Amino acid sequence: MSLESVRAFFAEKAPDISVIESQQSSATVVLAAEAYGVEPARIAKTLSLRVGDRVVLIVTSGTARMDNKKVKALFGGKPKMLGFDEVAEITGHEVGGVCPFGLKTPLAVYCDVSMKAFDIVVPAAGSTHSAVRIAPERMAALTSAEWVDVCEIRTEA
Repeated sequence: MSLESVRAFFAEKAPDISVIESQQSSATVVLAAEAYGVEPARIAKTLSLRVGDRVVLIVTSGTARMDNKKVKALFGGKPKMLGFDEVAEITGHEVGGVCPFGLKTPLAVYCDVSMKAFDIVVPAAGSTHSAVRIAPERMAALTSAEWVDVCEIRTEA
């Protein structure tokens, strides 16, 4: 159902963007980079957080690390990752396939500036075997996301 909700999202809002599927799992940044032939930093990972009574999604570069102090300062509370079951219940997407597209529940989406280094990023598309190739600015526009600076960039080892 989740992959279908993402396909429906793009069919309605951006029919020029196709969901791509891989036989290989793309459930982690490293696996996704291998599956789609890009460096890990181009994978757009979606973090599902609860801050107080709000649930927010933050999409960031695959190699960036969330800075708890920055998130706390921006949202006014301590961020907590959603539990495995909560993620699927709230977003409609399984862990490893969470993305800001085709959500079960309308959620505030934030895009971290770490993705602005790239012309194209590769976020998941609702399952552990699907993704899309999209410009970060277009992803932000399609999801009504606000740009934020809540991560620290890590260099790949």
